[in-house]
Amino acid sequence: METLAFTTEMAVVMGMLAFTVFLFVSEIIRIDLAAILVLVMVGILSYVPGLERLADVTHLFDGFASNAVISIIAVMIVGAGLDRTGIMNKVAAVILKRGGTTEKRVLPIVSGTVGVISSFLQNVGAAALFLPVVSRISARSGIPMARLLMPMGFCAILGGTMTMVGSSPLILLNDLIITANAGLPDGQKMDTFGLFSVAPIGAALILTGIAYFLLLGRWVLPGKDSADSVTEGRGTSEYLQRIYGLRADVFEVDVPADSPLVGEILADINNENGVYIISTFYRGKVSMIQILTAEIAAPCRLAIIGRRSAVMAMAKKYGLTVRPELDVFVEEFAPTNAGIAEVVIPPDSKLIGKSPRDLLFRKTYGLSLLAIHRGEETLSHVKSEDHQPTQIGLVPFQAGDMLVAHTRWDNLTRLKRDRDFVVVTSDFPQEELRPHKVGWALFFFLVSLSLILFSDVRLSLCLLTGAVGMILSQVISIDEAYRAVGWNTVFLLASLIPLGQAVQNTGTAEWIAQQILTVLDGWPIWALQGGIAILATVFSLVMSNVGATVLLVPLAVSIAVAAGANPAVFALTVAISTSNSFIIPTHQVNALIMGPAGYKVVDFVKSGGIMTVLFLVVSMLMLNIVF
Repeated sequence: METLAFTTEMAVVMGMLAFTVFLFVSEIIRIDLAAILVLVMVGILSYVPGLERLADVTHLFDGFASNAVISIIAVMIVGAGLDRTGIMNKVAAVILKRGGTTEKRVLPIVSGTVGVISSFLQNVGAAALFLPVVSRISARSGIPMARLLMPMGFCAILGGTMTMVGSSPLILLNDLIITANAGLPDGQKMDTFGLFSVAPIGAALILTGIAYFLLLGRWVLPGKDSADSVTEGRGTSEYLQRIYGLRADVFEVDVPADSPLVGEILADINNENGVYIISTFYRGKVSMIQILTAEIAAPCRLAIIGRRSAVMAMAKKYGLTVRPELDVFVEEFAPTNAGIAEVVIPPDSKLIGKSPRDLLFRKTYGLSLLAIHRGEETLSHVKSEDHQPTQIGLVPFQAGDMLVAHTRWDNLTRLKRDRDFVVVTSDFPQEELRPHKVGWALFFFLVSLSLILFSDVRLSLCLLTGAVGMILSQVISIDEAYRAVGWNTVFLLASLIPLGQAVQNTGTAEWIAQQILTVLDGWPIWALQGGIAILATVFSLVMSNVGATVLLVPLAVSIAVAAGANPAVFALTVAISTSNSFIIPTHQVNALIMGPAGYKVVDFVKSGGIMTVLFLVVSMLMLNIVF
């Protein structure tokens, strides 16, 4: 290898790298703004005589149209489309059902699932797809997002090492091996790797990541969730008590087939017991009560709102079993799907003078009326110390009545367009779910996945095909697609690409590599391999992992040949080690999860430092065991 002389351009680039790392670590300004500042500085400095190779200013903004950035935009839209159908709600519900609401059970299920998915879908795609799932799990379980997103993100990165299509460096590796073979004698030419050649290594890394957070998570993960929650303070029980003085909880109750409750009218049960039956589970189907004159059929389960003493008395009277927590109704009462809404009857409403029963209120509007707040008085079904139960279903509406109801947010979104109501509640998810579009969403998701796995079509085009398909099939509107994109992530990554190119164009990366490799000269083979892994890790922190792979694979092959080692294993060491990017949020996945969880750079340094060491140790052991 020809020795490179240190130049002025290299010194400037080294200074830029140091300045970028300083901005990221200190967080003097926002990390995405820091990246844009670096982009501008690279462009301006390129006009200085002698520094022309820093960047081709005519292509300075090409990063915004790069394969990686377009892929991220497309996968965010695809993820939003799947989320809009409600399918991610069901995924979250399954995870909660299997894992409960404890961090030690939820964390491995979420992280392991994302790890496996990211072995076939680019890791940033898997992470983006599961962002809404983790958000829902956090809201329902009370586990802060900050304690779930980092394990999920790290396992998404680790999962990219389990197949040869899981990450960009591994996708590139076989092409780089074929190129390198052109310069090797026949006896030393390398074989390319099969799709699952690296599966044992990736599986070991995923298990290591899960074990790391299970054992040390309480110390290395942030303790609180700094991201705002749209559902904070809007729990059914807490909100009723805080605003209207109605002390009530939500209970799930089993009704056996021989219960005296069977055949009773719902409205009569509510009135006699001072409770409110809001939903039923019968013959495997959960449904909101549509008509209060319906009869109870059993065996079934009921979702009841009321004071604990009233519900327990009712259970004893009718031979019911009160469950310790919500089970089949957990989805219906999830704060991300439904909650307490307040609507006002305006003076010109056609509802004035009519009672809820006259209007078939719950069936017509999707509102389970819990109380009517009129003047200084609150009328409610629910019996409490301060309120006697009132048959509000028979109370005619008056102008100015504040209606307090439990409803699904999609019903409330539709109600905002009804002139007979003024919707007071504003802090709720206002996107209308489209479960009838789930077929189209899954179809275009599978189209994208199939193109990625079974064709040579560019990754960004594969994902954009699915995104456009979802927009055309009205799974998601074009405006919703724009809102789904995390533009801070897009600007962060696109703005850093010119700096990575400057590192390569000026020869800075190769010069750094040569200095380190000179120090390693004469070391045993295992030490050389470890040194290459560390070098690849360092490079992936300050430049794209693709750039690090392209630069270091030829160098690693040359070192392996000179040392009498297996060049294919050394090349694979580079491709795997460039995924060891946990310490700072320069990796696409880390940048993606940083905002929603409210992470700071120091959080990545704290958690990622140990993960980086574990990655190096486990990957080196598995590489030498498997190969």
